[in-house]
Amino acid sequence: MEIGRKIKARRQSLGLTQSELADRAELSKGFISQLERDLTSPSIATLMDILECLGTDLREFFNEREEEKVTFAAADLFEKSDDEKSILWLVPNAQKNKMEPILLHLVAGCSTEEDRPHEGEEFGYVLSGTVTLVLGMKRHKVRKGGSFYFRADVPHKIENNGKKDAEVVWVSTPPMF
Repeated sequence: MEIGRKIKARRQSLGLTQSELADRAELSKGFISQLERDLTSPSIATLMDILECLGTDLREFFNEREEEKVTFAAADLFEKSDDEKSILWLVPNAQKNKMEPILLHLVAGCSTEEDRPHEGEEFGYVLSGTVTLVLGMKRHKVRKGGSFYFRADVPHKIENNGKKDAEVVWVSTPPMF
């Protein structure tokens, strides 16, 4: 592991010079320079002091987890469609997360399959058209610009009884789509 490279990256991300880090850690600028070029290795105590000056600790510093992807381009998304609807998964592999957002395109006169009751909650925002949210025996009309939010403890589905196609951003927790 290139400790020096990681220390340099952390120092630069904080906008510190080698001299400023050296002063804070009570070390020489030359030592920091050699350390960042991996020409020397610090003792554990010295490393802990440097990391404290950099606002981190040994555990965080040596954590080699790959940075989680948080933004997605159109090419990353997955779409499934048939004659009645299309579902665009807005976050790839969202089933491993706590929530799963989709973009639902529902053709006029069509509906989603009914979901059985499950743990969790669901949220939706109607981007275009008008839909009917069916929760058990109750029906709720939701127009463009409207939203819905419910506990998913009753059978539920979305119907488009209108004359125009509808689009809904729909988020389920836990992932269900």
